[in-house]
Amino acid sequence: MNAVLLARLQFAFTISVHIIFPAFTIGLSAFIATLLILWQRTGREHFHRLARFWTKIFAVSFAMGVVSGIPMSYEFGSNWSRFSEVAGNVVGPMIGYEVLTAFFLEATFLGVLLFGWARTPPWLQATAAVLIAVGTAMSAFWILSANSWMQTPAGHVMRGGIAYPVDWFAIIFNPSFPYRLAHMLTAAYLTTSLVVLAVGARYLLVQAFKEEARTMMRMGVGMLAVLGPLQLLLGDQHGLNTLAHQPAKIAAMEAHWRDTGPMDLVLFALPDEHAKVNRAAIAIPHLGSLILTHDWNGRVPALADFAANAQPRVTIIFFAFRIMVGIGLLLIALGLTGALLWWRGRLFTSRWYLRAAGWAWPLGFIAILAGWLTTENGRQPYVIYGILRTQDATSPIAAGTVAASLAAFVLVYGVVFSIGIYYMRKMIRHGPRGAAIATSAVPHALPNQPLASARESTRESRAEPPVI
Repeated sequence: MNAVLLARLQFAFTISVHIIFPAFTIGLSAFIATLLILWQRTGREHFHRLARFWTKIFAVSFAMGVVSGIPMSYEFGSNWSRFSEVAGNVVGPMIGYEVLTAFFLEATFLGVLLFGWARTPPWLQATAAVLIAVGTAMSAFWILSANSWMQTPAGHVMRGGIAYPVDWFAIIFNPSFPYRLAHMLTAAYLTTSLVVLAVGARYLLVQAFKEEARTMMRMGVGMLAVLGPLQLLLGDQHGLNTLAHQPAKIAAMEAHWRDTGPMDLVLFALPDEHAKVNRAAIAIPHLGSLILTHDWNGRVPALADFAANAQPRVTIIFFAFRIMVGIGLLLIALGLTGALLWWRGRLFTSRWYLRAAGWAWPLGFIAILAGWLTTENGRQPYVIYGILRTQDATSPIAAGTVAASLAAFVLVYGVVFSIGIYYMRKMIRHGPRGAAIATSAVPHALPNQPLASARESTRESRAEPPVI
């Protein structure tokens, strides 16, 4: 357990906790904006109730995303100072742009929604929601651009071991960025759609908030049915891009040890990294080559084609990738099955489907974490691909110091986010009742007490049966 490994574990822990919340808020902001636009166009009050209900949950998730993201900036200086020195001229401005163009936009107009339900006209509420959705997407734009540059660096020159920008367009729109942005945004919308679907399904199982639940079911199923197959196509294009720029990552994802001919598609195996073979493998001949090269007899670079010190570790990447793909196929099946039931008029009465949908809510988050593990571990042993190795990017800091801060992070994150999840669960149990955060109805829900309405929801729901 040296300082490099501990620093990696610390950053992996903080970013794994953090990514859950931005991924959720990206999709949820778009959902809230859609609800308010529908309310403004149709005048149907249940759209407004749903928007206010999900805005409460968005606010808590947004706050936890902010809190969990701040420590990562400090980790760049405390644990990864050499990385900051080498990449700061490129990565630093992009992170700054994210704050200036996205975070301020989100935070400002979230205040309008949180404290302006009874004080602002409908058009301003809808406009604020749209701008929040734009802000969350812009935040993803800048963060994924910075991350993609670390995967496929471009638009810079190296002088004295330091990266200097020479073409910002090439830096921002580096070769992997469009594919990663499309893939991640779609994953965020799918994840939120699954949560919305699960909440609606659980409400219908206990016959609560029927009108709102049916709306959530329709919107959740519709998004899954459309975006699920689309994500499969985006993932294929992202994989082809990765093959072109990071072939070692693809070889690790497929546990492709040696190029002995057309590559099989390994459905399951136990990779043996010592012997460089797959144990208990279940594979389909030639299908890997067909998917990656669109040629039945195509050849794909194997791990043996790369120097030993340039190969990523296989086991984590291999299984994480299959978890992501497996969940993606389940989401497609869930969406298409729901669409079929909807077409037959049985979506709201098929209890087996409602139960399955009600328990499926964590799948999107698990898939995002699995995809993130695949992407970041597949880049190893580099922190900036082909430029800076991970072992050369850390600070001269003692392992014990990193271990102590890691333990503190785990403790604090565990306490803080348990409280946040508890509040969100209570708000969901309370359901979309009336004016969830209207300050005229809840006068104590002032800006210095943003969770006051959540406490009100908790008090009112004590006598109600749990629904989620």
